Amino acid sequence: MSDTALLTTPLAGLHQELGARMVPFAGYQMPVQYPAGLMAEHLHTREHAGLFDVSHMGQLRIKGADAAAALETLMPVDVAGLGLGKQRYGLLLNDAGGIIDDLMFLREADDVFFLIVNGACKLGDIAHMREKIGARCTIETLPEQGLLALQGPQAAAALARLVPAVEQLVFMNGIHTDWQGTPLFITRSGYTGEDGFEISVPGDRAEALARALLAQPEVKPVGLGARNSLRLEAGLCLYGNDIDATTTPPEAGLNWAIQKVRRSGGERAGGFPGADKVLAQIADPATLTRKRVGLVALERVPVREHTPLHEAGGAAIGTITSGLLAPSLGKPIALGYLPPAFAAVGTRVDALVRGKPVPMEVAATPFLAPRYHRG
Repeated sequence: MSDTALLTTPLAGLHQELGARMVPFAGYQMPVQYPAGLMAEHLHTREHAGLFDVSHMGQLRIKGADAAAALETLMPVDVAGLGLGKQRYGLLLNDAGGIIDDLMFLREADDVFFLIVNGACKLGDIAHMREKIGARCTIETLPEQGLLALQGPQAAAALARLVPAVEQLVFMNGIHTDWQGTPLFITRSGYTGEDGFEISVPGDRAEALARALLAQPEVKPVGLGARNSLRLEAGLCLYGNDIDATTTPPEAGLNWAIQKVRRSGGERAGGFPGADKVLAQIADPATLTRKRVGLVALERVPVREHTPLHEAGGAAIGTITSGLLAPSLGKPIALGYLPPAFAAVGTRVDALVRGKPVPMEVAATPFLAPRYHRG
């Protein structure tokens, strides 16, 4: 896609004014970093608060008395049991149990759910939902909405000066509120491992809100580059890299996202695409042929995505799916896939970087402990 065909977010002018380096991403022109650079933006978010433009992501509402049951036919998660104002991580699956997309959803009312899906997947997600459950509920897209993410240990203090109502929120909860008469829908969540918020705001007010947040002493703009390094330190998957339509939740280490009620023996077990395969893998992990693992390089050599993994001194056995030199940790970290026999923490493998073996060790994730505000 040429640059001229790329879409822009409501903050495009502000990004240019702030000196952002813009790159194509998910069909949009997006800021990858600002003049301060990725390292400074990453560390500022870990220590203070970073403001991200994530307006390229898809926002939609699914409404109707049958909405919860309909969504449970698409995802292996507990939708019906989610409380009002509560948010949960979800997985859209295909008939082979592969992950079409990962998303966040929140119950706004008994019969209304608010969803945020990945920007690169949103058109496919919407078409998939309309085909599968469009006759059972209303699927409303919200392309006029902007989406900001404010992340970091000082995010709450900065946002509360503008929107005091956010002080009542805890991790994975959301509220409707307003700022200077502008309606906002705010969740206390994010994808950096930090305390923080995602703020849905009308597109024509997104820049004004972003400027008000950037006027707070704790807040600086952060681009996609640091967003990626922050999420990797937090051990969070990037769709398209660490998970895709060929990856099942058990392979990806995402069984935690499948609540007991949807598992074998649960009150609403199965009934989602690929259920037979996914539930069999959960019941008998020995059937897995690969597992997602965390890895730490034992030499200071960044190990990037697509780098092959070998048995120490031996044959190829897996692949890196995300990897970089972690700014907060000062060492190379990665996510990748290995056969279960090599997936135990502490196992030594080699990454083949430009033909040379770099020793790596399977490590527990997250690499950095999360700091979510749970009240």
